[in-house]
Amino acid sequence: MKLPFLNVALEVGGKYLTTELRDSNGILGDHHALQARMAGDGYLLLRGLHDRDHVLSARRHLLENLSSRGMLDTGAPVAEGIFNPVYGEPPTAGAMGNIELTRLPSFRQVVEGRPIINFFEQFLGGDVLTYDHKWLRTVGTGAGSAIHCDIVYMGRGTRNLYTCWTPLGDLSLDMGPLALCLGSHRLDRITQTYGQADVDRDLIAGHFSNDPVELVDEFGGRWATTEFQAGDTIIFGMDLMHASLVNTSNKVRISVDARHQLASEPVDERWVGDNPIRHYAWQAPGVQHEPLEESRRRWDI
Repeated sequence: MKLPFLNVALEVGGKYLTTELRDSNGILGDHHALQARMAGDGYLLLRGLHDRDHVLSARRHLLENLSSRGMLDTGAPVAEGIFNPVYGEPPTAGAMGNIELTRLPSFRQVVEGRPIINFFEQFLGGDVLTYDHKWLRTVGTGAGSAIHCDIVYMGRGTRNLYTCWTPLGDLSLDMGPLALCLGSHRLDRITQTYGQADVDRDLIAGHFSNDPVELVDEFGGRWATTEFQAGDTIIFGMDLMHASLVNTSNKVRISVDARHQLASEPVDERWVGDNPIRHYAWQAPGVQHEPLEESRRRWDI
Protein backbone atom coordinates (compact mmCIF):
# COMPACT_ATOMS: atom_id res chain seq x y z
CA MET A 1 0.00 0.00 0.00
CA LYS A 2 1.32 3.42 -0.98
CA LEU A 3 0.28 6.74 0.52
CA PRO A 4 0.73 10.09 -1.28
CA PHE A 5 2.99 12.44 0.65
CA LEU A 6 3.76 15.78 -0.97
CA ASN A 7 5.81 14.98 -4.10
CA VAL A 8 5.97 11.17 -3.74
CA ALA A 9 3.96 8.08 -2.84
CA LEU A 10 5.56 6.16 0.03
CA GLU A 11 5.19 2.42 0.58
CA VAL A 12 3.74 1.62 4.00
CA GLY A 13 6.24 -0.51 5.88
CA GLY A 14 9.09 0.48 3.59
CA LYS A 15 12.26 2.43 4.32
CA TYR A 16 10.52 5.78 4.59
CA LEU A 17 7.09 5.24 6.16
CA THR A 18 5.56 3.17 8.93
CA THR A 19 2.08 3.15 10.46
CA GLU A 20 3.46 2.00 13.80
CA LEU A 21 3.10 4.72 16.42
CA ARG A 22 2.98 3.47 20.00
CA ASP A 23 0.40 4.88 22.34
CA SER A 24 1.26 6.11 25.83
CA ASN A 25 -2.01 5.29 27.57
CA GLY A 26 -0.25 2.71 29.72
CA ILE A 27 1.92 5.34 31.40
CA LEU A 28 -0.73 8.01 31.94
CA GLY A 29 -0.36 9.32 35.48
CA ASP A 30 3.39 8.67 35.58
CA HIS A 31 5.06 12.06 35.18
CA HIS A 32 8.61 10.72 34.88
CA ALA A 33 7.69 8.00 32.37
CA LEU A 34 5.83 10.50 30.19
CA GLN A 35 8.74 12.94 30.26
CA ALA A 36 11.21 10.18 29.39
CA ARG A 37 9.09 8.95 26.51
CA MET A 38 8.65 12.46 25.13
CA ALA A 39 12.41 12.96 25.25
CA GLY A 40 13.05 9.62 23.56
CA ASP A 41 10.22 9.29 21.03
CA GLY A 42 9.48 12.96 20.50
CA TYR A 43 5.73 12.43 20.80
CA LEU A 44 2.96 11.02 23.01
CA LEU A 45 0.01 9.32 21.30
CA LEU A 46 -3.01 9.20 23.62
CA ARG A 47 -5.99 7.16 22.51
CA GLY A 48 -9.40 8.31 23.70
CA LEU A 49 -8.12 11.18 25.84
CA HIS A 50 -10.93 13.52 24.78
CA ASP A 51 -14.58 12.67 25.31
CA ARG A 52 -15.70 11.17 21.99
CA ASP A 53 -19.18 12.70 22.22
CA HIS A 54 -17.68 16.15 22.76
CA VAL A 55 -15.43 15.72 19.72
CA LEU A 56 -18.32 14.61 17.52
CA SER A 57 -20.45 17.53 18.75
CA ALA A 58 -17.71 19.98 17.75
CA ARG A 59 -17.37 18.22 14.39
CA ARG A 60 -21.11 18.51 13.73
CA HIS A 61 -21.14 22.24 14.41
CA LEU A 62 -18.09 22.83 12.25
CA LEU A 63 -19.53 20.81 9.35
CA GLU A 64 -22.73 22.83 9.50
CA ASN A 65 -20.67 25.99 9.12
CA LEU A 66 -18.55 24.56 6.29
CA SER A 67 -21.72 23.49 4.50
CA SER A 68 -23.13 27.02 4.73
CA ARG A 69 -19.94 28.31 3.11
CA GLY A 70 -20.10 25.89 0.18
CA MET A 71 -17.21 23.61 1.16
CA LEU A 72 -19.39 20.49 1.35
CA ASP A 73 -21.19 18.59 -1.39
CA THR A 74 -24.86 19.57 -1.17
CA GLY A 75 -25.89 16.19 -2.57
CA ALA A 76 -24.66 14.31 0.51
CA PRO A 77 -25.65 14.47 4.18
CA VAL A 78 -23.73 17.17 6.03
CA ALA A 79 -22.63 14.66 8.68
CA GLU A 80 -20.61 12.74 6.07
CA GLY A 81 -18.42 15.78 5.41
CA ILE A 82 -18.10 15.15 1.66
CA PHE A 83 -15.87 17.76 0.02
CA ASN A 84 -17.35 19.94 -2.72
CA PRO A 85 -14.92 19.45 -5.64
CA VAL A 86 -15.77 22.84 -7.12
CA TYR A 87 -15.24 24.69 -3.84
CA GLY A 88 -12.12 26.38 -5.17
CA GLU A 89 -8.44 26.66 -4.36
CA PRO A 90 -6.70 26.12 -2.09
CA PRO A 91 -8.69 23.22 -0.62
CA THR A 92 -7.32 24.06 2.84
CA ALA A 93 -8.92 27.51 2.91
CA GLY A 94 -12.06 26.50 4.75
CA ALA A 95 -11.23 27.69 8.26
CA MET A 96 -7.57 28.51 8.86
CA GLY A 97 -8.20 32.17 9.67
CA ASN A 98 -11.71 31.82 11.02
CA ILE A 99 -11.55 32.97 14.64
CA GLU A 100 -15.32 32.73 15.01
CA LEU A 101 -15.27 28.96 14.48
CA THR A 102 -12.58 28.42 17.09
CA ARG A 103 -14.73 30.23 19.64
CA LEU A 104 -17.66 27.82 19.30
CA PRO A 105 -18.45 26.43 22.78
CA SER A 106 -18.42 22.84 21.51
CA PHE A 107 -14.99 23.38 19.96
CA ARG A 108 -13.54 24.97 23.10
CA GLN A 109 -15.01 22.15 25.19
CA VAL A 110 -12.59 19.82 23.39
CA VAL A 111 -9.43 21.91 23.04
CA GLU A 112 -9.63 23.51 26.50
CA GLY A 113 -11.58 20.81 28.33
CA ARG A 114 -10.56 19.21 31.60
CA PRO A 115 -9.15 16.01 30.01
CA ILE A 116 -6.40 17.85 28.13
CA ILE A 117 -5.77 20.42 30.87
CA ASN A 118 -5.55 17.67 33.50
CA PHE A 119 -3.08 15.82 31.33
CA PHE A 120 -0.79 18.81 30.85
CA GLU A 121 -0.90 19.76 34.52
CA GLN A 122 0.30 16.27 35.35
CA PHE A 123 2.79 16.07 32.47
CA LEU A 124 4.33 19.50 33.11
CA GLY A 125 3.96 19.49 36.89
CA GLY A 126 2.16 22.79 37.39
CA ASP A 127 -0.50 25.23 36.23
CA VAL A 128 -0.73 25.32 32.46
CA LEU A 129 -1.53 27.93 29.85
CA THR A 130 -2.96 27.21 26.43
CA TYR A 131 -2.59 29.72 23.61
CA ASP A 132 -5.84 31.58 22.96
CA HIS A 133 -5.32 31.19 19.23
CA LYS A 134 -6.19 27.71 17.96
CA TRP A 135 -5.16 26.43 14.53
CA LEU A 136 -8.28 24.88 13.02
CA ARG A 137 -7.66 23.06 9.73
CA THR A 138 -10.28 21.95 7.22
CA VAL A 139 -8.48 20.04 4.48
CA GLY A 140 -10.21 19.15 1.23
CA THR A 141 -9.38 16.52 -1.36
CA GLY A 142 -5.88 16.84 -2.80
CA ALA A 143 -4.37 18.92 0.01
CA GLY A 144 -1.56 18.23 2.46
CA SER A 145 0.97 20.28 4.40
CA ALA A 146 4.70 20.77 3.93
CA ILE A 147 7.47 19.58 6.27
CA HIS A 148 8.19 21.91 9.17
CA CYS A 149 8.89 22.36 12.87
CA ASP A 150 6.55 24.52 14.93
CA ILE A 151 9.31 26.48 16.67
CA VAL A 152 9.81 28.86 13.72
CA TYR A 153 6.19 30.02 14.05
CA MET A 154 5.94 30.38 17.83
CA GLY A 155 9.42 30.48 19.33
CA ARG A 156 9.40 33.76 21.27
CA GLY A 157 8.35 32.25 24.56
CA THR A 158 9.47 29.06 26.23
CA ARG A 159 10.80 26.22 24.10
CA ASN A 160 9.00 23.90 26.52
CA LEU A 161 5.86 24.42 24.46
CA TYR A 162 3.84 21.50 23.13
CA THR A 163 1.57 21.01 20.17
CA CYS A 164 -1.57 19.00 20.79
CA TRP A 165 -2.91 17.72 17.43
CA THR A 166 -6.47 16.44 17.58
CA PRO A 167 -8.56 15.08 14.70
CA LEU A 168 -12.18 16.15 14.97
CA GLY A 169 -13.66 12.86 13.86
CA ASP A 170 -12.48 9.41 12.83
CA LEU A 171 -9.55 9.61 10.45
CA SER A 172 -8.50 6.91 7.99
CA LEU A 173 -5.15 6.88 6.19
CA ASP A 174 -6.63 8.16 2.94
CA MET A 175 -7.86 11.33 4.66
CA GLY A 176 -4.32 12.70 5.04
CA PRO A 177 -3.45 12.30 8.72
CA LEU A 178 -0.50 13.84 10.53
CA ALA A 179 2.91 12.32 9.78
CA LEU A 180 5.87 12.61 12.16
CA CYS A 181 9.55 12.21 11.29
CA LEU A 182 10.70 10.02 14.16
CA GLY A 183 13.96 11.11 15.76
CA SER A 184 14.02 14.48 14.00
CA HIS A 185 13.77 16.38 17.30
CA ARG A 186 17.38 15.32 17.95
CA LEU A 187 18.84 16.45 14.60
CA ASP A 188 21.19 19.25 15.63
CA ARG A 189 21.92 20.21 12.01
CA ILE A 190 18.30 21.30 11.75
CA THR A 191 17.45 22.46 15.28
CA GLN A 192 20.55 24.70 15.45
CA THR A 193 19.93 26.34 12.05
CA TYR A 194 16.38 26.31 10.71
CA GLY A 195 15.13 25.72 14.26
CA GLN A 196 16.52 29.09 15.39
CA ALA A 197 14.58 31.07 12.79
CA ASP A 198 11.49 33.23 13.33
CA VAL A 199 9.18 33.68 10.35
CA ASP A 200 8.11 37.21 11.32
CA ARG A 201 11.67 38.35 11.97
CA ASP A 202 13.51 36.50 9.19
CA LEU A 203 10.72 36.24 6.59
CA ILE A 204 11.69 32.73 5.58
CA ALA A 205 9.31 30.40 3.75
CA GLY A 206 8.41 28.68 7.02
CA HIS A 207 8.54 25.05 5.96
CA PHE A 208 11.84 23.18 5.71
CA SER A 209 11.21 20.83 2.81
CA ASN A 210 8.68 19.53 0.31
CA ASP A 211 10.48 16.20 -0.04
CA PRO A 212 9.99 13.53 2.67
CA VAL A 213 12.47 11.17 1.00
CA GLU A 214 15.21 13.80 0.98
CA LEU A 215 14.69 14.49 4.67
CA VAL A 216 15.20 10.83 5.60
CA ASP A 217 18.09 10.20 3.20
CA GLU A 218 19.97 13.38 4.10
CA PHE A 219 19.25 13.73 7.80
CA GLY A 220 17.89 10.41 9.09
CA GLY A 221 14.73 9.31 10.83
CA ARG A 222 11.62 7.66 9.44
CA TRP A 223 8.12 8.92 8.77
CA ALA A 224 5.26 7.52 10.81
CA THR A 225 1.51 7.97 10.80
CA THR A 226 -1.57 6.09 11.97
CA GLU A 227 -5.34 6.02 11.79
CA PHE A 228 -7.19 7.98 14.46
CA GLN A 229 -10.54 7.78 16.19
CA ALA A 230 -12.54 10.72 17.54
CA GLY A 231 -11.09 11.34 21.01
CA ASP A 232 -7.48 10.53 20.14
CA THR A 233 -4.74 13.13 20.30
CA ILE A 234 -1.01 13.29 19.68
CA ILE A 235 1.35 15.65 21.50
CA PHE A 236 4.85 16.69 20.42
CA GLY A 237 7.45 19.37 20.99
CA MET A 238 8.59 22.32 18.95
CA ASP A 239 11.56 20.61 17.25
CA LEU A 240 9.85 17.53 15.79
CA MET A 241 9.58 17.60 12.00
CA HIS A 242 6.07 16.86 10.81
CA ALA A 243 3.68 17.32 7.91
CA SER A 244 0.47 15.72 6.72
CA LEU A 245 -0.20 13.14 4.06
CA VAL A 246 -2.33 14.11 1.08
CA ASN A 247 -6.07 13.79 1.56
CA THR A 248 -7.07 11.44 -1.26
CA SER A 249 -10.54 10.72 0.12
CA ASN A 250 -13.69 12.58 -0.89
CA LYS A 251 -14.12 13.89 2.68
CA VAL A 252 -12.97 17.04 4.46
CA ARG A 253 -10.36 16.27 7.11
CA ILE A 254 -10.92 18.45 10.19
CA SER A 255 -8.23 18.78 12.85
CA VAL A 256 -6.97 21.31 15.32
CA ASP A 257 -3.56 22.26 16.68
CA ALA A 258 -3.54 23.69 20.20
CA ARG A 259 -0.47 24.75 22.18
CA HIS A 260 0.17 24.23 25.89
CA GLN A 261 2.93 25.22 28.31
CA LEU A 262 3.55 25.97 31.96
CA ALA A 263 1.82 29.22 32.91
CA SER A 264 4.95 30.33 34.79
CA GLU A 265 7.19 30.32 31.68
CA PRO A 266 7.57 33.03 29.00
CA VAL A 267 4.79 33.22 26.41
CA ASP A 268 4.92 34.14 22.72
CA GLU A 269 2.85 37.31 22.67
CA ARG A 270 1.59 36.71 19.12
CA TRP A 271 -0.82 33.97 20.17
CA VAL A 272 -2.46 35.11 23.41
CA GLY A 273 -5.21 37.59 24.31
CA ASP A 274 -8.74 38.25 23.10
CA ASN A 275 -7.45 39.22 19.65
CA PRO A 276 -3.96 37.74 19.15
CA ILE A 277 -1.78 39.63 16.71
CA ARG A 278 -0.65 36.37 15.06
CA HIS A 279 1.84 36.64 12.17
CA TYR A 280 2.06 40.41 11.82
CA ALA A 281 4.91 40.43 9.24
CA TRP A 282 5.18 36.96 7.68
CA GLN A 283 1.61 37.07 6.31
CA ALA A 284 1.47 40.80 5.63
CA PRO A 285 0.32 41.82 2.11
CA GLY A 286 3.15 42.18 -0.35
CA VAL A 287 5.81 40.63 1.89
CA GLN A 288 8.56 38.82 -0.01
CA HIS A 289 9.85 35.69 1.69
CA GLU A 290 13.39 34.43 1.34
CA PRO A 291 13.22 31.42 -1.00
CA LEU A 292 13.58 28.08 0.77
CA GLU A 293 16.59 27.11 -1.34
CA GLU A 294 18.39 30.33 -0.38
CA SER A 295 17.66 29.81 3.33
CA ARG A 296 19.05 26.29 3.23
CA ARG A 297 22.19 27.45 1.47
CA ARG A 298 22.65 30.09 4.15
CA TRP A 299 22.21 27.45 6.86
CA ASP A 300 24.55 25.08 4.96
CA ILE A 301 21.98 22.30 5.07
